[in-house]
Amino acid sequence: MKWLSKISNKQIIIFVTIILIITIILTFNKRNNLSFIEKGLGYIIIPIQKGVSEIGEWTSNQIEFIKNIKNLEKQNQELIKKVDELTYENKILQQYKEENERLRSLLELDKKYADYPKIGAEIIGKDPGNWYNVFLIDKGTNDGLDVDMVVISGNGLVGHIIETAPNYSKVLSIIDDRNAVSSKVLRTGDLGVTKGDIKLMDSGLCKMEYIDVEADIIKDDEIVTSNLSDIYPPGIMIGTVKEIETESHGLTKYAIIEPVVDFKHLEEVLVINKKWNKKDE
Repeated sequence: MKWLSKISNKQIIIFVTIILIITIILTFNKRNNLSFIEKGLGYIIIPIQKGVSEIGEWTSNQIEFIKNIKNLEKQNQELIKKVDELTYENKILQQYKEENERLRSLLELDKKYADYPKIGAEIIGKDPGNWYNVFLIDKGTNDGLDVDMVVISGNGLVGHIIETAPNYSKVLSIIDDRNAVSSKVLRTGDLGVTKGDIKLMDSGLCKMEYIDVEADIIKDDEIVTSNLSDIYPPGIMIGTVKEIETESHGLTKYAIIEPVVDFKHLEEVLVINKKWNKKDE
């Protein structure tokens, strides 16, 4: 019986415990009372079962929590994608709205100067910088355009064509210092010359010079083209007076003019596709 000597006390305890558990299970429904040993084992086994049950429940909850996190992550990704789509659609709608407003403005301008034949054009290029002082439009000689034809947009005067090609034209705007427009104060009829100024161009402004020192011109007066120009027909809105200063020699004064056209955000224009001739008045 040498094999008995090789069995450890721990192995004996485990073996006896297993036998007792089996006995309890087999006789549980046949007896009303438990033995002292069975009760002792109950104190040991039940807490273990309770612990195992709690561990199982905790593990199940953690698995469910992880599943919920994955579902939430998926829902979050779907929501982010939906927000991106709605943001993109909103930007497109905003662009359509702005385009419609610009086209409506051109339509109103067309009605305002209904006596002049006009053709619409889109801007396709510009000189470097923030301001549209010189730019290209997508209409040219193939569309009947020619040098010195007048360009309008927004609420008034933009400039005139200085160069043409079959499918494009170059426009010089009134804020460029190479341009000069015979103009007048709409309220009083006082005359002057509205010119681009290299110092004012960065602010989108221009300057009305050679105003008589006695002229009745005030802030917010409207400035329009006069009937003295060889290029521009009379009565086209140029801008409003921001400041008035007397020249150093004291004989004339000048005004800083804020154009009615936004020369920083031009996209479409109208070209009066008939050269102005003072004889046509």
